[in-house]
Amino acid sequence: MSDQLHIPEGLTLTLALPKGRVMETGIELLRKAGLPLTIPEKSRLLRHHFGPITLLELRNSDVPAYVDLGVADAGIVGKDVLLEAGRDIFEPLDLKYGACRLALIREKGANGPINRVASKYPHVAAQYLREKGSTAEVIKLNGNIELACLTGLADAVVDIVETGSTLKANNLEEVETIAQSSARFVVARSSLKLKRAILRPLIHRLSELV
Repeated sequence: MSDQLHIPEGLTLTLALPKGRVMETGIELLRKAGLPLTIPEKSRLLRHHFGPITLLELRNSDVPAYVDLGVADAGIVGKDVLLEAGRDIFEPLDLKYGACRLALIREKGANGPINRVASKYPHVAAQYLREKGSTAEVIKLNGNIELACLTGLADAVVDIVETGSTLKANNLEEVETIAQSSARFVVARSSLKLKRAILRPLIHRLSELV
């Protein structure tokens, strides 16, 4: 699908995408859907203009806030980030790339009680533990979360798993999958009403592509 999507005169579209691989794949998909985008060259610019379209380069975790608060009309972000953010935004499409899973992870053979869990996703971890009837403490960490298990800082961690190779190399294992994740196309609820003339056709084209 290569024909350019019609953007009615006077309408603009602001898109929020996370830096890196998700953005590059997302831009290619949006181009196929008919938006006149190109992958920005390496620069210090954080905002890029393509005619009536503005592209914002953000940290992954910031995308839901920009969309929810209407600064961006739409965006692409991982389901794991959406679950942690808890924002009230419309999620019409699973774009079916960037697949991974959120999992509870422990050292192999560990069978003692879980009193403390470390995670980059403290809200997801806390909700999961509540549903299990656990009163374990949740601490937020950044970086190599797996080290929390290896050093005794925590009895378990909640983190993203893609291939599982890092877990195997560090004598860790998945105890339970909490949620499946992949890149999602998200839309601000206010924009869905005000800019439906561009967003509805865009969502339709993306759905055909994925």
